[in-house]
Amino acid sequence: MKVFNTETRVKEELIPLEQGKIKMYACGPTVYNFFHIGNARCFVVFDMLRRYLRYRGYDVTFVQNFTDIDDKMIKKANEEGTTVKAVADRYIEEYFKDAKGLGIEPATFHPHATDNIDGIIDIISTLIEKGHAYRTDDGVYFRTRSYRDYGKLSHMNKDDLESGARIEVDDGKEDPLDFALWKAKKPGEPFWQSPFGEGRPGWHIECSAMSRRYLGESIDIHCGGQDLTFPHHENEIAQSECCSGKQFVKYWMHNGYINVDNQKMSKSLGNFFTVRDAAEKFGYLPIRFFLLSAHYRTPVNFSAETLAAAKSSLERIFNARESLDFYLKSAPAGEISAEVKARLDAHKEKFIAVMDDDFNTADGTATIFELVSDIFAWIKDGVVKESAEAALALLDELCGLMGYVKAQDENDGELVKYIEEQIALREAAKKEKNYAEADRIRNELAEKGIILKDTRQGTTYVINS
Repeated sequence: MKVFNTETRVKEELIPLEQGKIKMYACGPTVYNFFHIGNARCFVVFDMLRRYLRYRGYDVTFVQNFTDIDDKMIKKANEEGTTVKAVADRYIEEYFKDAKGLGIEPATFHPHATDNIDGIIDIISTLIEKGHAYRTDDGVYFRTRSYRDYGKLSHMNKDDLESGARIEVDDGKEDPLDFALWKAKKPGEPFWQSPFGEGRPGWHIECSAMSRRYLGESIDIHCGGQDLTFPHHENEIAQSECCSGKQFVKYWMHNGYINVDNQKMSKSLGNFFTVRDAAEKFGYLPIRFFLLSAHYRTPVNFSAETLAAAKSSLERIFNARESLDFYLKSAPAGEISAEVKARLDAHKEKFIAVMDDDFNTADGTATIFELVSDIFAWIKDGVVKESAEAALALLDELCGLMGYVKAQDENDGELVKYIEEQIALREAAKKEKNYAEADRIRNELAEKGIILKDTRQGTTYVINS
């Protein structure tokens, strides 16, 4: 399996630090609001990576954090007249609701920054002792130029770098590139006791501390959105490697940006969409499908049209599965044919090959549709039961892995029972040559979004949601 390493800018063979095991860290949300569609790409893509690594036999320990102390969170709490913890607790709960809807499995660990203050203080103390950090009246800063390889991830020269997102310009700093490890207490802000005074952690140090606690000083994969490459991940490397003296991350993986109606998503343009809002219009699963239908490193364009197309594509997969399910009720007996077996083997081999090549979910999804086309053809040709069962098993295997699984409503069973009863009544009417009644039943079901299809094997149906 090969992955593109942001640091080296080439695809590299995935060779874990420990055979058969993967230690993986992904930057999670800052929990002051519902997460938006750009966040969702990172969460969905790397949930899928974790799933696929597990599918390929790796024992994966996956850590995704919650940043629950931050300037934005303090502002939100002040606006609402509540505590930062109350804001965090509320939006962590909302995160899990949206994550579940998107088919995102819980990480092995979901640490909170505020539960790791001791680890943060320990790293900062070590950096001060080693001369890589210094105290000011405003807190503690990392001495960026003390780390010789600073810029190796973003491929920028230290002398050319400018202060980036969340790098504060402060007169007390030795160098404009130095970044905050610890922020001194300000009136009305949450704070913790430390050897360098009362205060709170800077943003970058949180991930280094949580990664070290749950995964150790060196990990296999660190992932996140492309926008985190600099300064966040660059700073993580610097402080982690200066503290431990070891390589922090072996493979860096970053997903591409999302454009909205062909414009880069940005707060200044006001084109941020929360997952919650999009899901209310289109459902969660089309969002997941949309996010995985392109290669993770390429930019994608989010619009009502692309989500509608994703929904239609999913319906084709679901229709294939439902048609197979129905077909199996009357499929002729017989052993799987050599032709069908070879074709199924080829689909699976192709799926693995494209996914092994830098995690190409776009081509993986395309392979599933090739299987779907074969399934419709095989049903039309009247393949034997064992062939149909094997096709269904592979479809379920690949769609289950990708998370393309239709949510089961508690009323589904009653709906299926009703539809099958109506189909039986229609068949009886046709046998009695009461075609007007048969048409009435068909039309009544169509009005409810249930479309009947007469085939050689019997009547099947599609539910248009």
